[in-house]
Amino acid sequence: MSPVKPLVSCLLLLVDVGKEHSVAKELRRLPGVTEAQVVYGEYGVVARIELGDVTLMDETITMARKLPGVTRTSTLVSSGVQN
Repeated sequence: MSPVKPLVSCLLLLVDVGKEHSVAKELRRLPGVTEAQVVYGEYGVVARIELGDVTLMDETITMARKLPGVTRTSTLVSSGVQN
């Protein structure tokens, strides 16, 4: 039996101008956030989240959405299918 793989999501965050670095720093403190980077383009921050189940994922994403400076998010959840 193979080990259970964590649920992986990418969270794209639209943030207020000048808040990118503070939002990324706060994201890194949230459970399951393995990476948070300031990026160029429509979204100012991208985070990778790995957690064991959808309930924990929901809690972390909800915390991220409430961070000061975050105006909108988009979540991409991995299908988990590997070829």
